[in-house]
Parts: sequence; C-alpha cells; structure tokens
Amino acid sequence: MAILGSGKYRYEVSGDNFGDLPDGWVYREGTACAVDSKDNVYVFNRGGHPVIVFDSDGKFLNSWGDGIFSSPHGITIGPDDSVYCVDNGDHTIRKFTVHGELLMTIGEKDQSSPPMSGKPFNRPTHLAVDPRNGDLYIADGYSNASVHKYTADGEYVTSWGESGTDDGQFNIVHNIGMSSDGRIYIGDRENHRVQVFDADGNHQATWGNMSMAAAVCVDYRTTGLVYVGEYFAGIASNNIGKRLGPRVSIYDLEGKLIERLSEESYGDEPGRFYSPHGIDVDSKGNIYVADVSYSEYGRLLDPPQELRSMQKLAKI
Repeated sequence: MAILGSGKYRYEVSGDNFGDLPDGWVYREGTACAVDSKDNVYVFNRGGHPVIVFDSDGKFLNSWGDGIFSSPHGITIGPDDSVYCVDNGDHTIRKFTVHGELLMTIGEKDQSSPPMSGKPFNRPTHLAVDPRNGDLYIADGYSNASVHKYTADGEYVTSWGESGTDDGQFNIVHNIGMSSDGRIYIGDRENHRVQVFDADGNHQATWGNMSMAAAVCVDYRTTGLVYVGEYFAGIASNNIGKRLGPRVSIYDLEGKLIERLSEESYGDEPGRFYSPHGIDVDSKGNIYVADVSYSEYGRLLDPPQELRSMQKLAKI
C-alpha cells in the first residue's frame, strides 16, 4: 500500500487493478470510469466486455455493451443515473439505462463531419450533463476542436471552439465536467490546462501550471471539488523527473490548487500512474482513475502486455 496526499486529502492506494473480474476476463485497458448514485463503478474498457460494473469494494455486479462499440472512450453518469458512452471510433454518443438498455443515440454511426470543421462529430471524446436541466455538452476532441451543446432529448443547440492556444481555443478538447451552477470545466489536454466556460460557451477562466490535463471530474454531488488527471509531460530522456505527472490534482471551483497526488514518474508501483484518462469520485470521496496504460506503454513492450489500468484511491 502507498499513501498519497496530506491533511484532509490523504488516500490509500494498493497498486492493484480495481475490480474483481470474472475468470478469463481482462480490461486490456480501462479508458474511462463513472460512479452512479449508489456508488457503483462503471468501467468503460477496450477488452472483451466494454462496460463492467462493480460495487465500491470492487465486487463484480454486471456487464453489458458487447458488440456495440467501435472504440470505447468516455463514460458519464447523469444525475438520473443514465449512462452516456462516447465512442470515438464510430463518432457517436449513446445513452443507456444502468442495465444497458439503449435509450438514445446522437450522431450517425461511422459518419463523421469534416476534420476541424467545428460540426458534430469527428472522433468525440467525452460528455458532461448539466445537473440543472439535463443539457448535454460533448467534447469533440481528436479531429475537431469543439464543444457541442444538445438538449436532454438530443436536439442540437450550438457549438463553440476552434484549434489554437488562445483562450477559448483547444488542442485536444479531451474531458469535460460540469458544476451545479452550470459552469463547464474542460481538459484542454495538449495545451496543458483546464478552461472554464459558462453554459453558453463564454470563456470564464484558464487554469495553467499543469502537466497534460486529460481527465476532469467535477464532483457536484458532494465535495464540490474538481479532480484533474494528468499525463506525464516529459520525454524519454527525463522520465525519472519528478512533478511532471502522471498524477491526480485536486482544485476548488475557482482554480485554487488543493493537493497533488503523486510526484513520481509513470510506473506500476503503488502510488504511481500511467496515463490518467478518466476519473470520478464516489459519495465517500474515494477517487477512481482509469489509465490508458496499454495504448501509451504496454503495446510498446516486447512482447506487448496489459498493465494496470484501474485504480481506487481510498479516502482515509
């Protein structure tokens, strides 16, 4: 076990994969995770079973979604426990019940908009739900540089954003979260920052001094804090450098840094991460982190191998 953090923000980390998978099952890699109102944890992964559900202790509860997804990327659970899955391979967003019943699809399967057109969708990445009215905000990040707003019923409203490094511009609009007052927090990954907008897309703030801000969770239910998962931002020649990520950082809603979890470089030891790609928090303040460890590291090994990709940071 390892202990990360200090003061009121201390967490115990085992270093093992979270979740008791059935015999013969693998994650390959957990690409995202989300927690419902009962503290059940949904792991969206690129193994043989795309949505795997555990209780908060890691007991296996359910699995669904086989044969549906092209490339699992982002998962979000709304205030009513609807489950939204973003597939960056077929350019769609799907809404399900907690049991995997399909309720709605936004976008046409395998039909993408032109790259950098600003039109929905070209390799979308993540989604946030407005807790006030159910409006949807979709990060269209890998081949676009836009955020798209839809109503709760899936009707298009508006879009904003363009490629660049200025405020309101994006370089991989990767992860997106929303506070209870309607502010939107976006992990602008390759620009190494989080940008904050109002519900109409007006820029409010930019938070810097980050590694690669890949994962964002706004815990509007309990702590009211923003949790940011950051990739390693160094290069091979300085991969033993400290305080370069990968890590989890905790902020208040105004961007004040509260705690950074881990100073070490990437690795498999307890207290380290690979590439935090998805993050969520349960009602007790426990943090769940999905690492895209295979895409970033495992596939490059000889022979390629699965690495740890789901961790629970248990609040002390």
